[in-house]
Amino acid sequence: MSNQVRTPITQAMTEGALTRRELKELMKRSDKPAFKRIVIWIALLFFTSCLIWLSMGTWFLLPAMFIHGIIIVHHFSLQHECCHYTAFKTRKLNDIIGHICGFSIMLPHQHFRYEHCDHHTYTNLKGKDPELITLPISIYKYIWYISAFSYWKNKFSEIFRHCFGQLSDDEKIFVPKQEKNTIFTEARIMVSLYLLIFIVCVLTNFWAPLWFWIIPLFMGEPVMRAIRLTEHVGRPNVDDLKENTRSSLVSFPMKFLCWNMNYHAEHHYASSVPFHALPKLHKKLKEYIYIEKRGYLGAHIDIISQLIGRKPRSDQKMN
Repeated sequence: MSNQVRTPITQAMTEGALTRRELKELMKRSDKPAFKRIVIWIALLFFTSCLIWLSMGTWFLLPAMFIHGIIIVHHFSLQHECCHYTAFKTRKLNDIIGHICGFSIMLPHQHFRYEHCDHHTYTNLKGKDPELITLPISIYKYIWYISAFSYWKNKFSEIFRHCFGQLSDDEKIFVPKQEKNTIFTEARIMVSLYLLIFIVCVLTNFWAPLWFWIIPLFMGEPVMRAIRLTEHVGRPNVDDLKENTRSSLVSFPMKFLCWNMNYHAEHHYASSVPFHALPKLHKKLKEYIYIEKRGYLGAHIDIISQLIGRKPRSDQKMN
């Protein structure tokens, strides 16, 4: 980043809105907030699983699986927090929970961690950010992305490529050479476990994983795609943290599901701050960052406005 570009953190400190002591306090890690949230999370999964069970044989089944799927795909939010080693105090516990979440949504955890590291280093920069989602060139492309068809195609290609010991040219940039075998082993273990589950289902005629996991996962993924669009898409592709990331003010249920990652700009400015401290960081930085006050819907209105040629809200430096 250019020396002339001041981050919201340094600007807030310079102007007295945030002190080093306060930032250090916000960075403290604790197991308690995550465990409390996980207990509620499991209760939600149990509740939505009951909805599926009670809906079997009725037209309520699809809505029930969709609701269940929304919760399942948000395992990504916990995995993301574990990727930064901020969900729990110890590195080991973050890794264990991260791998479990990654398995549940078919996103290899170790590979995601290396990819996500470069995302934070080169946020929203074309040709450098491996997680860059470009602004769709049409409404059709916008809908196609949200449908998650292209997402699953890429993920299946990625994991099977790793099973055969291959990395793409882009992956060779962010995966350390000494860790490529770890990536291959991770993929092979995951695929082996998926195959084992499938074989057990066939042999026992027990298809609960299909109804309570796989189908809901695919049904819910478009919701996650829509949320991921709100983080950077439509923001300038520049090396300026005050410009390239969007925070969205959303309802409490959405804050819970996304583990406060709606405060996405705050997260990028201080990625060592755990999810439970992001609301406090938001209060300190809200005058220095780009905030979409209309929430996720507002972010999509911004994106669509740019697609159809109207003046984008992204032209505004801050709200």
